[in-house]
Amino acid sequence: MKRYVVLILPALLVAQPASAQGLRDLISELFIFGSGGDPLFLVGTNDPNNPTAIQAHADHFVPSAVEGNGTLIAFLTSAIGTSVSNLPISSTSSGQTFRFEGGVPIATSTSAGPIFAERAQTLGKGRLLIGANFNAFRFAKVRGVDLENIDLTFTHVNADFPGCDTVFAGDCSLVGIPGLENDYMTLDLDLNLDVTATVFNLNYGLLDNVDIGIAIPVISTSLRGTSVAQVRPFGGPTAAHFFAGTTDNPELNASQTVEGSSTGLGDVAARLKVRLAQNDHSAFALLADARFNTGSASDFLGAGHFSIRGVGIASAQFGNFSPHANVGYAYRDSEVLTDALLATVGFDHKLADWATLAVDLISELQVGDSKLAVPGDHHFDVPFRRSVTPTNIPNIRDDIVNGSLGMKFVAAPGLIIVTNGLIPLNKGGLRPNVGFTLGLEYGF
Repeated sequence: MKRYVVLILPALLVAQPASAQGLRDLISELFIFGSGGDPLFLVGTNDPNNPTAIQAHADHFVPSAVEGNGTLIAFLTSAIGTSVSNLPISSTSSGQTFRFEGGVPIATSTSAGPIFAERAQTLGKGRLLIGANFNAFRFAKVRGVDLENIDLTFTHVNADFPGCDTVFAGDCSLVGIPGLENDYMTLDLDLNLDVTATVFNLNYGLLDNVDIGIAIPVISTSLRGTSVAQVRPFGGPTAAHFFAGTTDNPELNASQTVEGSSTGLGDVAARLKVRLAQNDHSAFALLADARFNTGSASDFLGAGHFSIRGVGIASAQFGNFSPHANVGYAYRDSEVLTDALLATVGFDHKLADWATLAVDLISELQVGDSKLAVPGDHHFDVPFRRSVTPTNIPNIRDDIVNGSLGMKFVAAPGLIIVTNGLIPLNKGGLRPNVGFTLGLEYGF
């Protein structure tokens, strides 16, 4: 019973009426079958009107959800919220930038600039950049596993209680005594998650070398999910665990479907960029980016925590070719997510007076071990040694590496059209197959 007592169902897994729930709680509903209220609670085994029900077995899979795969449920929900709140925000500077000498503006860049990376040039005192980007994502994989094909296996609590050895004539500290401990439950999970984000940006040249800005995202999230669970008895003429029916004629399968959507304010970002040095061919700057907990985490509109990023920026210019590098650190005030090292390298290249190509490699590398590790294999001792793997989601680092490929088109003086594709290049975290961006920027 030790594992059973160590943890009580966290708030994430406590069921509430669906009408009062957000999208985060709908994930938990995929693990609730019937009116038991708790994930993996066997309603049929607990039916007081069923004379053959064995009420003591109704919650024997609940500890597995709490201590083992409950971590995975927490990982899924946290990964969704973080991925939504971490949607890319466009660069603080766009279009041609200037510095002033004796009140005369002198161009410091020729291209329209990067899209999601940062260059060291600032806008110039008194200049204003406003924009809006529309981003569309269909999240498809978690740590490389298709969201439509997540496999979970929940094992039985080790029911070692005082007198158990005498009742079952064996060592109840071994997994498999009593024999019903060999039963387990499989669950096939199919998730569809679509997110769109319209991000409104405003950046202002406070001084010749200082820009301030704000980004306000409006998020729309749509979730559809289906789960199919099956109790897998180890053997015997009757069943101890079932969703409905009787021990002689049990129903061992159950399914659940949820669907919901939400729209609202996401996590607002405030930004400050200070250019430290600049000459005809290179520039250096620092950027601070704070993201506030303004989006509803329960509806997957925000991360549910405050974060701040500090980034060092170096950029250069060789004719129409402008390489840049960003290196920094992201602090996250979260109990379930790690901080991250940030690194971006790329370039923007002026192809014509009206077109700029922007290419970047954007990465977030987690600091330390993941706080949401996948549980290890569950081992049975009796009647013979064997193991069950709890999930097909691997226990890997949640590093994020994306390739960004985009174009900027000058539609009119000061007006720029932005198009971009964001492509995952590794398997960490929760990722779309590709993310698309379409935007407008106007500087004056």
